[in-house]
Amino acid sequence: MAKCLGLYIEDNLIKYAKISKEHDDIKVEAFGIEFYEKLDKAVDKIVEETYSQKIPISINLNSENYNFFRVFSLLSKNDLPKAIKTEFETYCEENGYNPNVFETRYALISEKDAEDKLKVIHVSENKIEMNKTTQQLNGHKISTIAPVPLALPNLLGITTDTVEKENAIIVNIEKNTTLTTIIDSNVQDITVLEEGSADFLNKLNIKENSYSKAYEICKNTTIYTSAGMELQNADDQGYLEDIMPTLFEVVSRIKKVMNESTEKIQKIYVTGTGAMINNVDIYFQEYLDEVECEVLRPYFIQTTGDVSIRDYQEVNTAISLALLGLGEGMSSMNFKGRTSMSEGMPDWLKMDIGSGAITNALDGIKENDLGEPYSKSELILMRVAIGLFLLFAIYSAFSMILNSQITKKTREASDLQSEITTEIALAKVDNEKILSRANDYSKLVEEINDQNEKIEDRNRTRNEIPDLLNQLMYVIPEGVRMSKISNTEGNHIVIDAQGIKYEQLGYFKAKIKSEGILNNVTSTGGDKEQDIITIRIEGDLP
Repeated sequence: MAKCLGLYIEDNLIKYAKISKEHDDIKVEAFGIEFYEKLDKAVDKIVEETYSQKIPISINLNSENYNFFRVFSLLSKNDLPKAIKTEFETYCEENGYNPNVFETRYALISEKDAEDKLKVIHVSENKIEMNKTTQQLNGHKISTIAPVPLALPNLLGITTDTVEKENAIIVNIEKNTTLTTIIDSNVQDITVLEEGSADFLNKLNIKENSYSKAYEICKNTTIYTSAGMELQNADDQGYLEDIMPTLFEVVSRIKKVMNESTEKIQKIYVTGTGAMINNVDIYFQEYLDEVECEVLRPYFIQTTGDVSIRDYQEVNTAISLALLGLGEGMSSMNFKGRTSMSEGMPDWLKMDIGSGAITNALDGIKENDLGEPYSKSELILMRVAIGLFLLFAIYSAFSMILNSQITKKTREASDLQSEITTEIALAKVDNEKILSRANDYSKLVEEINDQNEKIEDRNRTRNEIPDLLNQLMYVIPEGVRMSKISNTEGNHIVIDAQGIKYEQLGYFKAKIKSEGILNNVTSTGGDKEQDIITIRIEGDLP
């Protein structure tokens, strides 16, 4: 019995499903959701709880890119991969990418409208990003790494002969939303949307301060529909404000894909985290009334027993990956492919090297060129010679394979090193820009602080001058008047006073000093012109 553990991995959660298969009998042995902070610890826990230490694991790609090319169907088997590689290299050149940093896979689809053309679904993944995940799962038996949109059709059983041909779209509302368009039960197109469950889960996480609680809120939230469904409580309205904009964008894109399709779409299958929201299929049906909408159900699950079908549907992505790991669907999309020992080996070296190879090679050697039988010693020498030749051939073959693999890995390492060097250089440039901006911001902050200080001084002076005049009004003696008062700088005040007697002006100065109206009070000796005496009194505001 073949078994596989499917893991759908996002930033904060893992959906898992352990699947067993014996002939056409497929069973889900274990499944669930695991929220995590450290990926390796979470996977260790899942593997231990599901007793999957010795079975292969199938995981998803995280940041794959989809391209669609068209090539001539009459190309030979040798020329077809070259043509596809040329198309991808052209795409990379146009977008400024290095094609060597990508791991690629492709699938071929016949074109209905052009029999001489083949449509290529081309999937590429950055090797660095893929290695990050595999390194965290080091120690586990990772056998399959695949794109989820091309694994989900496994849940419909479209690879079996009994399935009825249909045109459908699988809407997978996970971290990002993907639309897998199926025409005549064959995948025809993949559309990746920016909107997804991460949009509303992150918003709810901010409100609830718990990603697992945000996930449970989505499962327990009911969408209001015109069919008469009512909200359970007032809090649902707040949650729907975070959820509904994403679903509306997804529905709008589905309608656009349907309008652009040359084939009539008959059914919409909804799956992923977004499919767990109550009445989401009814909501889709209201906007897409020309097609039938339903939550995707794995074709092999007919009876669920004590387990709700929603529990199985919750981990659809993990189930589809496990099925792919068991050989269902597009096995060519496995990014964890291994090179066979004979790959790249010359035909003359592809011989049977079993335990009977030397004996079989001598079966026809009985006599020499003179028709006389070989002696026993001659046969032994010949056996030794042939054995040495076979050992040399085997050694040469393995040496060629090993050298080829070393060269390949060296080239990949060089490409990765070049990519990393480029990224480091870009990071340094960004760091310099950030430091430059930080200096600019520091200068702006200093200027703002200077302006604030000036404004504070201005406001303080504006209030202090009226207070000063009010105090001077109570201490100025009769016969003395102030001809001028000014604030020359900072807190410094200059008063020009006039009177007819020195005693009166001296009294005025003394009161200013004794009452603490000004600090550091000084005055001039006084200038007399005709009968008027003028003095200048200076001091600082306290």
